[in-house]
Amino acid sequence: MRKFSYETWAGIFVLVGLFCVGYLTIQIGDFNPFHDDSYVLRSRFNSISGLRLGNHVEMLGMEIGKVAGFEMDQQNQMAIVELRIKKGVRVHADAIASIKTAGLIGDRHVSIDAGGAAEVLKPGETIRETQSPMDLSDLIGKYVFGGVKND
Repeated sequence: MRKFSYETWAGIFVLVGLFCVGYLTIQIGDFNPFHDDSYVLRSRFNSISGLRLGNHVEMLGMEIGKVAGFEMDQQNQMAIVELRIKKGVRVHADAIASIKTAGLIGDRHVSIDAGGAAEVLKPGETIRETQSPMDLSDLIGKYVFGGVKND
């Protein structure tokens, strides 16, 4: 009877350990299968160079979401970025989405200028005004080879 008791406790210990590892994996990976506390907005850019899935979406310097997906609109030659925004964050219809770099060589993120229109974008709608990222190598090339004029 005593041997069965030790085996039972060992099994319970292993199951609790596996549950804890699974829970931590879900929490660290920002994956929550039980409830979705965000909504999707889209934005169109000429270029999304350096932007990756999972990059931050910021408004007023605070993280309000993540980049959730990319599509290509071949008819209009545009890249469509799917943004997953936290519920409760209102993005106005005149908001401007731009791709920025954190620091000089940091990771890219989408920055949203909040806007101030009375109309608020609904889930699934598109941010109309966008700014694509500046390409540092193009700017350096223009400067070195005389493409920049000094006035």
